[in-house]
Amino acid sequence: MSKLIAERARHGIVEHTRRLAESAVAAGPDAVVPTAPEWTVAELVEHVGQTQHWVAEIIERRIVDPTQLPTEMAVLPADPGEWQAWLSESAQRVAGACSDDALEAPVFNAAGDERSGTEFWMTSMLNESVVHGFDAANAASTATGTANAAGITAGTDVDADIAGALISNHLAMLTSPTWEMRRPESAHALRGTGQTLQWVATDAEGDAGAWFVERRPDGATWRPGVHQADVTITGPAGALLLTMTRRLPLADREAVGITIDGDTELAQHWLDSTAHVAG
Repeated sequence: MSKLIAERARHGIVEHTRRLAESAVAAGPDAVVPTAPEWTVAELVEHVGQTQHWVAEIIERRIVDPTQLPTEMAVLPADPGEWQAWLSESAQRVAGACSDDALEAPVFNAAGDERSGTEFWMTSMLNESVVHGFDAANAASTATGTANAAGITAGTDVDADIAGALISNHLAMLTSPTWEMRRPESAHALRGTGQTLQWVATDAEGDAGAWFVERRPDGATWRPGVHQADVTITGPAGALLLTMTRRLPLADREAVGITIDGDTELAQHWLDSTAHVAG
């Protein structure tokens, strides 16, 4: 799996949360989030801050038993003027919890994969800040009338190494035992009879920027590297991540530099079947 140095991930959580907070204030609390239309911006901010505090407590307390997960949630400030400070606090707290010592400590891993619990949560929190940061930026550009003609490119400036690690995390989640258990309809829909998809980042090198997916009868699998596939989706890593997490429509791929070679319907079916959100 493409991994980040821990310090890079911790910095990314804080930085992308900062950007999210700025966008949220610009959009206003009642603005609808176009890429998560069930939420207002206030609900998006609440979700991110609460999740960061919740995860920080899991790591701080070294919780290994899922029945002992925290039940109380942090309270969103009623004044939007306090959001930036509140989100800065939550981001700093969870980044601080993901210390080098904590990376080796026993902590519950909700994915049930080979990662340490803290490594899983650290990557998940980076994913939250990046993907929901895009949601907030998109909401702000829509609310303020500054969106471009396509209305889809706000917040796509994600560094290739961060985006690459989050793509690996995304695919690890979709093919994990936890996904099969919690999202069985999606897991079953991702099965196939050997169909293959290749994702290639144009701004990354080697296996760190290539992901090969195979849809098998017993479940989807993935591995790094470039192989012959039924469909190859190529583009900047950030655009690939936001497409895979269903923030950028595949139909608007040209606007963000994505190209497709092969079975476009197969690529679209994969995206339609993931039912994946970052929350």
